[in-house]
Amino acid sequence: MKKIIYILLVSVLIINCNSSKTRISNKNERLESLKQNDTVKIANEDIEYEIIIIEPGFNFWLASRAKQRGFYSQQFLENRNRQYVIEWNQRVMQPQQFNTNLYELRIDYQQGIDYGYEVNYVLYNYFIYFQLTYNQRLGPFVPRI
Repeated sequence: MKKIIYILLVSVLIINCNSSKTRISNKNERLESLKQNDTVKIANEDIEYEIIIIEPGFNFWLASRAKQRGFYSQQFLENRNRQYVIEWNQRVMQPQQFNTNLYELRIDYQQGIDYGYEVNYVLYNYFIYFQLTYNQRLGPFVPRI
């Protein structure tokens, strides 16, 4: 009887040890997947532009909370993006006043270029996400979804 209990205890320990290893590897796989999914890249070789957004949680937020594509007109998105980019770039140029961890790189967004709807949509939603997540205000408009 003691041998059966001992064998059961040993087998339970072995099973638990093996299942924890698979949980850890599954967790690592999931984290790697999230890391890959948190990189949004939009590129167009015709006019040589590229947007890369690496922000934990942004891709999920974009899919789950942002207004659907087509809700805003491209002109609306371009106007807002232009204002947000101007404010963003001013903050990049003033590292003594604004957190350099938030405002690391300048955004090259030029008024005369048609970046298309998708680029404007993602950029606009990133600005909204950024303002809501980091409690920042990039202009006169209250950021909301």
